[in-house]
Amino acid sequence: MTSETPAFDFRAVVLSGFLPAALFAIGEGAIIPIIPIAASSLGAGLAFAGFVASLILVGELIGDVPSGVVVARIGERNAMIGAAMVSIVGLLVCTVAPDAWVLAVGVFLVGVSTAVFALARHAYMTTAIPVHVRARALSSLGGVFRFGYFVGPFVSAAVVHLTGTTQSAFWIHVTCCLAAAVVLLVLRDPATGARGLRLPSRASRPSVDTAEELREPPTDTGAQFVQEEAHGLFRTIRANRAVLLRLGSGAGLIGALRAGRQVILPLWAVSVGLDDATAALVIGIAGAVDFALFYTSGQIMDRWGRLASALPCMLGLSVSYFLLAWSGHLDARVGWFVAIAIGMSLANGVGSGILMTLGADLAPRDHPAPFLGAWRFTGDFGSAAAPLVISGVTAVASLALASGVMGVLGLVGAGILLRYVPRYLPRALR
Repeated sequence: MTSETPAFDFRAVVLSGFLPAALFAIGEGAIIPIIPIAASSLGAGLAFAGFVASLILVGELIGDVPSGVVVARIGERNAMIGAAMVSIVGLLVCTVAPDAWVLAVGVFLVGVSTAVFALARHAYMTTAIPVHVRARALSSLGGVFRFGYFVGPFVSAAVVHLTGTTQSAFWIHVTCCLAAAVVLLVLRDPATGARGLRLPSRASRPSVDTAEELREPPTDTGAQFVQEEAHGLFRTIRANRAVLLRLGSGAGLIGALRAGRQVILPLWAVSVGLDDATAALVIGIAGAVDFALFYTSGQIMDRWGRLASALPCMLGLSVSYFLLAWSGHLDARVGWFVAIAIGMSLANGVGSGILMTLGADLAPRDHPAPFLGAWRFTGDFGSAAAPLVISGVTAVASLALASGVMGVLGLVGAGILLRYVPRYLPRALR
C-alpha cells in the first residue's frame, strides 16, 4: 500500500449498505433466541424445538440457490425490499401458529428471505471496497449483523416481559422489515442515484442474449457480480472442489459452530429452567461481547493474518461447547450457562468477518463472483447442518452429548484451518 492509495470512505455506504442490514439484523436477533422457546411453548420437545430453530438456517441454505437469480433479475434494492416482504409473511405465520409444525413453516420462509438479503449486501460490499481495507470493511459489515444480534434479544426480552407471550417477539422483526423497506425506498442508490422500485441499470439480466433482445445498456460491476454468482453454482463447486473440500470444509465447520450456539443456548436455557425474558436477556448480554469485537477482528486479520483470527475463534468455541456439556450436572448450572454464553460470544467475536474475508481472499481477482457463490453455499451448508446435528443427537441421547459433539467438530475444524490456510493463502495473508 502506497501513499497514493485512496482512503476508503465508509460514509458513502453506511446508509445504503449498513442501515437496512442493521434493521434486518435487529429483527432477526430478536427472534433467534425465541424460536426454540416458542416451539417449546407450543408443545415441542427439546429435540423438535431444535429442529424448528434449524429451519431458519436450512431456509438460508436453500435460498442461496435462487437468491442470486432474483438479485440479478430485479436489482439489489428491489430484491431486498421483496425479501423483507416475504419475511413479513413468514413472521405473520409464526405469530398465529397453533402448533410447532406451522411455526416451522414460518421460520423456513424467514430463512429463505434472509438469503436474498444477505447476498445483495455481500455483493455490493465486495465490489465496492478496495482490497487494502477489505478485512476491516467486511468485519464492519459482520459487526452490523452482530449489532442486531446484540440489540435484538434485549428488545425481545422487554416485549415478551411486557406482553407475557413469546410470539409477540415476532412482531419486532415485522417492524424492522417494514423499516428496512422504507429506508430502501427513500434513500438513493449510491451507484445510480435512483430511488424506489425502478429497475436500476446495475440490475443485471439473466443472459447476454436476453439483454440484447431487450436492448438494455451494459451492466456495471455490481450487476455483473450478482449475475455471475447466480449461475453455475454446482458447476463452480465441481471446478473448485479441491479448495472447497479442504479449506471449504473448515469454513463450513466455522459456520456450524457459530450456528450451533444460536440453537443450543436457547435450548440450554429451557433445560435449566430460565423463563423466556431472562433467556433473551442473557443471550443479549453475550451478544454485546460479540458485537464489541467486530472491528478488532478485522485489525487482527489485516495485521497478523487470517489464522490469528480463525484459530482462536474455533478453539474458543470448541472449549465452550465442552464446558457447556460438562456443566449440565452442576448445582450452579445457571451461573455456568451465563459464563459460557459470554465465553462463546468472546470466541465468536474474535472471528468476526473471517468467512467473508477468506472467501474474498481465495476468489480469482478477474472473476470472483462464481467462487464467492460456491464459498457462501459451503459455509451455509455447515450452518444449516449444525442445528440438525444438535436436534438429532438430542433426540437419541441428550443435549449435553450434542454439545460435546459440537466441541469435537470445533477441534476438527481448527486442525483443517491450520493445515490448509497456509497452502491456499499467500504468506502475507495467513
